[in-house]
Amino acid sequence: MNTTVTVLVVYLGILAALAVWSRRETHTLSGFYLAGKKLPFWVVAFSTNATGESGWLLLGLSGMGYLVGVQAYWIVVGEIIGIAASWWLVSRRLKALSDETDAITVPDVLVAKFVDKWHLIRLVAVLIIVVMVTTYVTAQMVATGKAFSSFLGMNYETGVIVGSIFIIAYTFVGGYKAVSYTDVVQGVLMLLGLIAVPTAAIIASGGWGEVVFSLEQQDPALLDMFAISNGPVLIGIASLMAIGLPFLGVPQLLIRYMSARDDGELKKARVMSVGVLLIFLVGAVTVGVAGRALYPGLDDPETIFPVISSNLFPPIISGLLLVVVLSAIMSTVDSLLLLASSAVVRDTYQQIMGSKESDERLANYGKVITVVIGIIAVVLGVQEPRVIFHFVLASWSGLGSAFGPAVIGILYYKRITWLGVLCGMLGGFSASVIWLMFFKDQYYGLYEAIPGFIVGLVLTFGVSWLTSRK
Repeated sequence: MNTTVTVLVVYLGILAALAVWSRRETHTLSGFYLAGKKLPFWVVAFSTNATGESGWLLLGLSGMGYLVGVQAYWIVVGEIIGIAASWWLVSRRLKALSDETDAITVPDVLVAKFVDKWHLIRLVAVLIIVVMVTTYVTAQMVATGKAFSSFLGMNYETGVIVGSIFIIAYTFVGGYKAVSYTDVVQGVLMLLGLIAVPTAAIIASGGWGEVVFSLEQQDPALLDMFAISNGPVLIGIASLMAIGLPFLGVPQLLIRYMSARDDGELKKARVMSVGVLLIFLVGAVTVGVAGRALYPGLDDPETIFPVISSNLFPPIISGLLLVVVLSAIMSTVDSLLLLASSAVVRDTYQQIMGSKESDERLANYGKVITVVIGIIAVVLGVQEPRVIFHFVLASWSGLGSAFGPAVIGILYYKRITWLGVLCGMLGGFSASVIWLMFFKDQYYGLYEAIPGFIVGLVLTFGVSWLTSRK
């Protein structure tokens, strides 16, 4: 057994142990989906960051840095603004509302202030979550296949299947508590990897000056943050920065705030989260920028992190860095599986269909649904490798545009109405998807979250204002 495989086996053993340790929390819906709302600040902070970034961070964002150079640092600026706004504007109010109403899911929060006798808000929320999460998880399965292929030379399809088995298994066994504590392990590994790999790449290049020289020889635009090539500079920069906008509404992050022990833990978590995320993002882009200097002409830019890891580090460290990539993927997939499972079991079966079955039985149903959704994503993921960066962004913007404006309205607008929330969700989501499919190419690649959020906000507040006056 080679060193990389040994490291991988040890890591998976640690995750299995955490899953078994967490099992006692999985016998109720609140325990399986929110760890009983008892998590400390450091778990909430690392879980939020690890869940929000995924394989997109280490493979997709580093690949973007490789492709466009320092322009990718605009994404860093936008994401830091987005996560900070989410922590300071949303987290504490959302936690307070979820505690007051015994909410377990984001749809629970969306309907908490209304009498929605037809369950339209919850039904629309469930449909959006299931569709977008399946797409999102599929993208992570693609990332899994690329990681195993790059590090171990494994067949792509086999890599997708092998990686998914471990992810689905520990999520099934340990629920949200296992997911959150493994996120801490995974987040720490990601932090170390995103310090070590860019540092090694810069040193191997002969220092930052040599990186700059190499990029200048290849293409001077790689060193110009304002050298947007596919349209007006402001639209290009706005699109890159707007990647941080969905932080205000993606459900997989909102439930992190709901799972905290209390308000005091959230205050501490937000400072840690923003600081760690800054290191994550700068490290990932720098991997791509320095990697372009070291290894120009890669067929797949999204393999630059594995390429550097395999070539610049001894086998045991290379094995650890494979674990870092898998950590980024796993920390998002497990959370998304639970999110989709809760939408089916809690929101659809218990709330919409009115099931009276026990919490323990419903939690068991949740475990089965988790496996089913995971298998669907695997089947889709093995079809063909896609570009992770853009595939994830489509799902990210769809979720953020659907839920961000609605959540802001519920937390800040006293005259909010159920029809305003419903129209905001439908409008924001539809605008994001329609823009991506029909208008994005015509308008210089303007990121779909921008029109999605604008339409969502206008409808949420506008329809609420009109209907609250009747």
